[in-house]
Amino acid sequence: MRLIKILVVVLAVLAFAVVPTMAQDGIESVCLITDVGRVNDGTFNQFAYEGMLRAEEEFELEVTFIETQASTDYEANINTCVDEGYEAIVTVGFLMADINKALAEANPDVYFIGVDQFFAEGPANLTGVQFREDQAGFLVGVMAALMTESGTVAGVYGIAIPPVVKFRNGYEQGVAYAVEEYELDEVTALGVYIDDFVAPDRGAAAAEQFMGEGADVIFGAGGPTGSGAISAAAAAGAMVIGVDQDEYFTTFGEGETPGADMLISSAMKRVDNGVYDLLALLAQGEELPGIIYVLEAANDGVGFAEAHDADVPEEVTEAVAGVFEMLKSGELETGVDPVSGELLAE
Repeated sequence: MRLIKILVVVLAVLAFAVVPTMAQDGIESVCLITDVGRVNDGTFNQFAYEGMLRAEEEFELEVTFIETQASTDYEANINTCVDEGYEAIVTVGFLMADINKALAEANPDVYFIGVDQFFAEGPANLTGVQFREDQAGFLVGVMAALMTESGTVAGVYGIAIPPVVKFRNGYEQGVAYAVEEYELDEVTALGVYIDDFVAPDRGAAAAEQFMGEGADVIFGAGGPTGSGAISAAAAAGAMVIGVDQDEYFTTFGEGETPGADMLISSAMKRVDNGVYDLLALLAQGEELPGIIYVLEAANDGVGFAEAHDADVPEEVTEAVAGVFEMLKSGELETGVDPVSGELLAE
């Protein structure tokens, strides 16, 4: 009887070992759907694509991509990836969130990764990629305080939704931190929200007003509105800071647009690292980490871009890099709520 029981246990163990789950096998194929744009456009599309290519090389994945031509094509493009049997689908852009969730529920054997998409709940095969904008803003706030000569910096922001509020409060907290930490003279941080993400002329007007008030560093966060602000400010001779991606390659045309030499940095969301991290998990037979994957300093998910053509002293770059390491280790906090963007009580 005892021998029979032992054999039953052994057989059960062997049966479990030779019947792999989807996660144990690991994925072998990935399909990427861009937001309206291309995989070399310098935006989240390109970052997501680069993250996928890194995973492809390391884990020998079969990969493909579809470049969306119009927002009406989102669902059809995702379904193309599903119909062709791809095991993981990466979609870029918050406008695909609802479609992504619905198709993830309808296709439980396919993993869905939504870049810049938020889900309060959803199936286990769905993850949205979100960001610690407060940390990215904090980094460039430190840089702005270290670079200003006038003692006044500013920010032009889009609609006051949580990601934008996180950028603004993080930026202003970074300015305040630098003043105290590096014993700088007082630095004033001006800022304004504009109720339109696609108003570059209003962004430019706000930047010009701030320059009239003495600001010599302008941070723009809020789509074309923010880009309009930094384009105008840079052309007028102010130092500027971009957002989300490295705006040297987008707004300033890889250095070809006037004012490129005034772009001292960009508060970056490292979508490439986030997409790679999630695909690496799946390729190694792990499951997605939950309904939301937050890109932050701790996982190299946010950062700041190099100066390129701008004249930024090496000691300034080193100081900001040091702040990044403290955020990464948890030694330093921004003082900003990572969800709402509101300032935390001291």
